[in-house]
Amino acid sequence: MSNKSAVSKPAAIPDRPHGVRPAITALPMSKIGEVSAPNFGDPDIVPLWFGEGDLPTPAFICDAATAAMKRGETFYTFKRGIPELRQAIATYLTGLHAKPVVSENVVVTSSGMSAIMLTMEALIDPGDSVIVLHPVWPNINSTIGIMGGVAKPVSLASTKDGGWKLDLQRVIDACDATTRAIYVNSPGNPTGWVMTQEDAQALLEFTRKRGLWLLSDEVYNRIVYGKRAATSFHDVAEPEDRVVVLQSFSKAWAMTGWRLGWMVAPQEMLTVMDKLIEYNFSGSPTFLQHAAVTAIKDGEPLIAEIVERCRIGRDLFVQGLARFPRVTVKSPEGSFYAFARVDGCTDSFKLARQIITGAKVGVAPGIAFGDAGEGYLRFCFASSKERLGEALDRLAKTKVLS
Repeated sequence: MSNKSAVSKPAAIPDRPHGVRPAITALPMSKIGEVSAPNFGDPDIVPLWFGEGDLPTPAFICDAATAAMKRGETFYTFKRGIPELRQAIATYLTGLHAKPVVSENVVVTSSGMSAIMLTMEALIDPGDSVIVLHPVWPNINSTIGIMGGVAKPVSLASTKDGGWKLDLQRVIDACDATTRAIYVNSPGNPTGWVMTQEDAQALLEFTRKRGLWLLSDEVYNRIVYGKRAATSFHDVAEPEDRVVVLQSFSKAWAMTGWRLGWMVAPQEMLTVMDKLIEYNFSGSPTFLQHAAVTAIKDGEPLIAEIVERCRIGRDLFVQGLARFPRVTVKSPEGSFYAFARVDGCTDSFKLARQIITGAKVGVAPGIAFGDAGEGYLRFCFASSKERLGEALDRLAKTKVLS
């Protein structure tokens, strides 16, 4: 008998899928990005396609960030945000809305987009569905899909004058046993729709009855015309309600490139946020948070300036679009977009590309915001009168909307 030890053959590697998760591979590219990519960075384009204005972040905020870096605010810090910023946000919201907010319920995030993604990670299991009021910024649907959930679009009701309103019965009818949450964006991107307090109360009462979560995207809360702030769920909800209010420093404080946001959430959501933040981005940059404290405490004149700039831009652009016979657009109550319906348009992506290449005006196609947006174009008017006037003149010369 041989003394040689037996050499076993390696076990066969079982068949298994390779590569990136199919659900992630299948994620659609935003049609805003798709329509803009061929001409992004072209200095001859008048860029009205993205959701930002042309004002840089003002010096008093930038100086606060520089000062924080110089004094050494460059280390790891609290995952949910530095106490000073969480308290500043709580104080700000309490002064703005009917219900008080405490700092314990505030979570600082690396962008408003991160706040949305964290919320979906906390709530959505594969097969769960989320009712999403449409037309809506397309990233929302993708965050649900990343978690294996299903985004169920429910369109706002369109009005004859080009406006929009909530139809609560549509929301109720769309809910089923898989429904986990309802997603609301007011003031709306792209529509400019602003929910009334009656809308907010009705949605809250329905979600309470069904045990659903209510996710409220309020990043344009201060970009509203004729009052200090839009109606918020901070005006109607109690701390224990399953309501998550999502916010960002991008719009009202001209800080789009800073990537800083926050959420206000009930206690049962907060118990997991430290873990989710650690596994996603480990906390927002410390020196940026100190600058954000300054933005909130000293930023009211800036917000007033931005809102007035947007109001002027709104009036100029909406009136300017009235010269085109195919276009119907209602002056929005909030946000900084003109969402214009174009008669006879059945392919808004193609039309947007025609405008970009022919008129050299960057515009977002309505289909980017869901089927309810087909036949529309979105123009961002958070820019100077000169830039907006140039865009209108170019559109008139090319006659693409005539």
